[in-house]
Amino acid sequence: MNQYPIAIALSPARDLAALEDEITELAAHINAATYRLLTLIREYDQRQGWGGGGLKSCAHWLNWKCGINLGAAREKVRVAHALENLPQISSALCHGRISYSKVRAMTRVATEQNEDYLLMIANHGTASHVERLVRNYRKVKRSDALQRDNQFHALRELNWYIDDDGSYVFKGRMSPEQGARIVQALDAAMGTLHEEQRNTAEDVSAETPVAAKRADALERIAETYIAHSSSDNTVAIKGGDRCTMHVHTDISTLQADGGGAESELSSGGHVSAETSRRLACDCGVVHWLENASGTALDIGRRTRSIPPAIRRALERRDSGCRFPGCTARHHVDAHHIQHWADGGETRLDNLLLLCRHHHRLVHEGGYGLALESNEPVFTTPDGRLIPSGPDRRFSGNVFALSTANKRQQINIDAGTLVPLWYGENMDDGMAVDGLIRRE
Repeated sequence: MNQYPIAIALSPARDLAALEDEITELAAHINAATYRLLTLIREYDQRQGWGGGGLKSCAHWLNWKCGINLGAAREKVRVAHALENLPQISSALCHGRISYSKVRAMTRVATEQNEDYLLMIANHGTASHVERLVRNYRKVKRSDALQRDNQFHALRELNWYIDDDGSYVFKGRMSPEQGARIVQALDAAMGTLHEEQRNTAEDVSAETPVAAKRADALERIAETYIAHSSSDNTVAIKGGDRCTMHVHTDISTLQADGGGAESELSSGGHVSAETSRRLACDCGVVHWLENASGTALDIGRRTRSIPPAIRRALERRDSGCRFPGCTARHHVDAHHIQHWADGGETRLDNLLLLCRHHHRLVHEGGYGLALESNEPVFTTPDGRLIPSGPDRRFSGNVFALSTANKRQQINIDAGTLVPLWYGENMDDGMAVDGLIRRE
């Protein structure tokens, strides 16, 4: 291999004061551009631009298309929506006067009533000062809430009933202590989907109602508990049963062109044929022969639709959900590309790991999946191809920020971003008291 020398032109040493001014001015321009980015993210999320490709949320789209860490992407979506109702903080960020770090902290507690006070702290202090104020303020609020906890303790309850259509309806009230544990478990079950709840905002993505996500999380908690419980002497098999749910069906219902419309759950509810096919992708199967009156004539041995050895090889090959842009590695199902009920073989070249969300899209959501050159190809319900990687379109460079900001009459110089802080200590008690008085 030929080696070619690379010539690096070093600029002459510049005056440190000029270098400092260039850094602070450029940082202010980047802050102004960040505001523009956040407004675009908010509009894109509100219009669900990310939804056409089967992604779970706008944050997942940012992670995939913009290379932003998933946690940071969720924060950007949260902050973008919060700024819509905070005109003063929005203006300060738009004109480069405060940093995104300060805005991210302020939006955790900011309202139209207190944003002017928070901005005063932000303009006169550092990002650390703002973070400390917000942290202390939230501590005071939690302390106030703690005094009201006892009145909720006596009202705790949980009830459920089965509706006429077979669905379960739950209604409950929990003490703050119980609620905290349950919310923590729900957050863990939803994985990284709800990290932004730590910042007092629930899921700001619009792909699924928050209540529906919590229902999915509660199911996952129950499923995990059942799979790992030893009270009934059951043993959870890695890659096998997460829980046992009895679905009574027949081959006519499981076949793609079969005549069956739905299957029956042991609880008395019913699920559609396509949901039955999804559940049967990766499950235990018991062949049950009965006569016309429903009397069992022969009950076969329980077998796995996907043997554990093949499941382990599949997990090693795929390492998680194979849907484009998805990062899920846990709670994934093995999907038969050609369903076994339609004659598809249980082999690695006919199997693919999909998370619960995308497994449902492929079955009930109308999304297409096929293999081309041993690679999965996904399509939307209207037939559009879902690209396997992000676009590589050129999007400009940071040195164009100054021109763009001037075009929008945003005047930025080296002193725009620098806070009015001269090293004095912040009185935490006085700062929090001032914020509380804004209420």
